[in-house]
Amino acid sequence: MSRLDTTVARPGRTAPRPRSRHTTRIPLALLLPASLGLLFLVLPLAGLLARTPWTSLPQRLTEPGVLTALRLSLQTATLATLLCLVLGVPLAWLLARIEFPGRRIVRALVTVPLVLPPVVGGVALLLVFGRRGLLGSWLDSTFGVTLPFTTTGVVLAEAFVAMPFLIIAVEGALRGADSRYEEAAATLGANRWTTFTHVTLPLVAPGVAAGAVLCWARALGEFGATITFAGNFPGRTQTMPIAVYLALETDLEAAIVLSLILLTVSVAILASLRDRWISAP
Repeated sequence: MSRLDTTVARPGRTAPRPRSRHTTRIPLALLLPASLGLLFLVLPLAGLLARTPWTSLPQRLTEPGVLTALRLSLQTATLATLLCLVLGVPLAWLLARIEFPGRRIVRALVTVPLVLPPVVGGVALLLVFGRRGLLGSWLDSTFGVTLPFTTTGVVLAEAFVAMPFLIIAVEGALRGADSRYEEAAATLGANRWTTFTHVTLPLVAPGVAAGAVLCWARALGEFGATITFAGNFPGRTQTMPIAVYLALETDLEAAIVLSLILLTVSVAILASLRDRWISAP
């Protein structure tokens, strides 16, 4: 018996399956619209790169207005993400683990900012946190706190728009996690908080990280709610998207440079999520 026959005949071992040489033919009816869809998404990005003033790019990147808007955007997006983590992770756990009347309604309300026009979200924030708003008047008269047209207002606007991304990601991770570990911790005497911090969070850590990254990216690119609720004040509320919009009216090259920065950040975020969180098996 040959070495190959001996290897195949050993118990507990199976011969490797031959690779299939069959290739699936892509129908032209699907290939054509798929190609057009890819071009539709890629061509605007290619146009942005083609029109970028590469020779003057270093000088434009060091302009005070660009650095100020970039620094403010990074700071507010980070603060908004932290706020979303503090409020959104417990809300996602509540939706995933607790049965209560009206849970579907709560889940629908949580996802409303995903489909709500951002400008409408900004108006809604004004009606609640403005000086004459439902809570804003009380904050102003009691504590002297004014939220609209401040950096804090930028953080609130970004958090309002971005929080659903975090909640959906964390809730999906919680539903996919094995609840037997939590049940085992409960049988060993761990309370709900200990189980949540020592068992649940480590289980869904990749989902929380992915949701936080997506939340941060959405907050970084927020425009409508920010300009409606926080306005446009350089150094205080003028974020990168607002700076891009204003630059389009006076300096196209400056708008292209600012857009290139946001594009670079977006690509870096997708690269950080690749293979670990959002790639298909």
